[in-house]
Amino acid sequence: MTRRPQLFRLDASLAGEASVSRSVADTFEKVWSLEHPTGTVLRPDLGAEPVPFIDMAAVSQQFGPAEDRSPEQQAAADLAQTLTDELLSSDAFLFAVPLYNWSNPASVQAWIDRILTAAALKAGGEEPLAGRPAVVVHSRGGGYGPGTPREGWDHGEVYLRRILQDVWKLDVTFVTAELTLAGTVPAMAHLTEAAELSLRTAHTAAEDHARRVAELVAAGDPAVDLTEVRAAV
Repeated sequence: MTRRPQLFRLDASLAGEASVSRSVADTFEKVWSLEHPTGTVLRPDLGAEPVPFIDMAAVSQQFGPAEDRSPEQQAAADLAQTLTDELLSSDAFLFAVPLYNWSNPASVQAWIDRILTAAALKAGGEEPLAGRPAVVVHSRGGGYGPGTPREGWDHGEVYLRRILQDVWKLDVTFVTAELTLAGTVPAMAHLTEAAELSLRTAHTAAEDHARRVAELVAAGDPAVDLTEVRAAV
């Protein structure tokens, strides 16, 4: 039986249906689903159901035999494995992440911290996700491009690139919608037209990248076999 392709989609906005990153990600998912009508989509939503922040049980469970873990350590290990398996079983990735206070939402940091305690996706490990396509929908309330007053203040994109691209070796593309607060912040009212253009451009880019990613998945290798991964670590 032919395996159905799987898209992993992570949302992190607290804004619910009003979220710009969620809206642009919806555009990507809609096109992906048209290209892979029999495919599946995993949709963890850190805005609605965040994972717990990392604690000492999560850190310490990595060291020593598994049979010696306390109940708290075993629960932390099980959570890390569950989050990791969601990634390992997926063929392509969509991350919808807004910029909060010049960085990523705390829920994204917590999610990454948990996964980095699992053996399969540790830095310097086997890199089972290497080369798989990923798109990050990045929404920013202000403008942070070259020549703007706050150029370089977007620390969220930098960190996501380090983890997704340099540690997990995903093939990462960013789709960015800027000036999303122009419609609600009076001091940014003069930027409304630019904000609307940025949003339209982001939706168009999401459509284009969804088709590209769908084609790559159709032509490429299937997602990682979890049994093989666990046997190798």
